[in-house]
Amino acid sequence: MPEESKDNNKEEKVSEIKGSEVKAIEVKEKQKEDDNIIFVGIKPFMNYVTGVVMQFQNKGQKEVIVSARGKFTSKAIDIVEVARRTFLKDENITIKDIKIASEQFENKEGKRIFVSSIEIFLVKE
Repeated sequence: MPEESKDNNKEEKVSEIKGSEVKAIEVKEKQKEDDNIIFVGIKPFMNYVTGVVMQFQNKGQKEVIVSARGKFTSKAIDIVEVARRTFLKDENITIKDIKIASEQFENKEGKRIFVSSIEIFLVKE
C-alpha cells in the first residue's frame, strides 16, 4: 500500500511539472507577441531608434509598435520618423495605423488627471 501512495505522489508531481511547463510556454508565447512593442520612456532617444531598426532588420519582424504616454508622445513620433527616414529608408517601412487615447487617473491629492497615449504601428511591406 505505501508503494501505491508513492506512485500517486509521483504522478501528482509529474502533472504539476507538466502544468508549470504549459504555463511557461504560454508566458513565452505572450512575450513573443509583446516582443515587437517598443515602450518609449526616459532612455536616450537613439536607444529607441536602434530598437525599432533592430526589430525590423535583426529579428525579422513584419510589424513594430511604438507606444508612449504623456510627455513622451512627441518623442515616439520623432523616433518613428528618424528610424524610417534615416536607418530604414531602403526597407519600405510604412505607418499602418496610429491610435491615440486618453487615460484617467487620480493623483496623490485625489485630483482627476488625464494622460494621453499614442501607439504607432509600423509595417514592412
